[in-house]
Amino acid sequence: MERTFPVLLADWPLLYPLSMRYYPIFVNLENKRCLVVGAGEVGVRKIETLLDRGAGAVTVIDTREPEGALADIAARENVAFHCRGFTESDLDGMFLVIASTSSEDVNWRISNLCHERGILCNIVDQPEKCSFIVPAMVRQGDLTVAISTGGRSPALAKRIRKGLQESFGDEYGRFLVLMGELRPLVLGLDRPTSENTALFRGLVNSGLMEALAANDADRARDVLRDALPVELHANIPELLHGFV
Repeated sequence: MERTFPVLLADWPLLYPLSMRYYPIFVNLENKRCLVVGAGEVGVRKIETLLDRGAGAVTVIDTREPEGALADIAARENVAFHCRGFTESDLDGMFLVIASTSSEDVNWRISNLCHERGILCNIVDQPEKCSFIVPAMVRQGDLTVAISTGGRSPALAKRIRKGLQESFGDEYGRFLVLMGELRPLVLGLDRPTSENTALFRGLVNSGLMEALAANDADRARDVLRDALPVELHANIPELLHGFV
């Protein structure tokens, strides 16, 4: 299952004010080349997020020799680390760029060059230089909830994220894995779309989520037996294997 990287797109910051409203999208980074300039504590977190979200290859530029977590990242097969300053040619072939340097001049240069080339660009904590901003995220398996304040208060976004983390337990991730296995089985029956839609909506609003949260195999089995067409009843033990 593909992993996506949530971003909020802006038009280019040189053309519009910070008060703009952002357009939220989820970007597929599979087989895409990404660049991170500046690999301090924040930069390392950005690199880890890109890799976690399936970036095909990540180039990292930093003037310091890698150590600690960065050394571990630099050793990964799909990471190319260069211990030097940024050069314009580093942007060649890049799909997405994140800069987290301490130099205002370097950050502006990267922002302007990405603008000229039409490359997605994020300058950490400086939304006026960005073509996209990265929202605060809550993740449970394949569930991703993104929160943004339009760059006005990242601290508030983080506070909201903490509150949401308490609302979405690991049963949401488990539910999505189960649905990922169930969906092709249901669609394979070639039933009317309206019936499939009603089935999937019914499962979302059933007690299945609560059963997964409680590791209640009997209740989960009963919910599926009541919801699924009889043709799929034989698949229920396989669907629940490892979940409850």
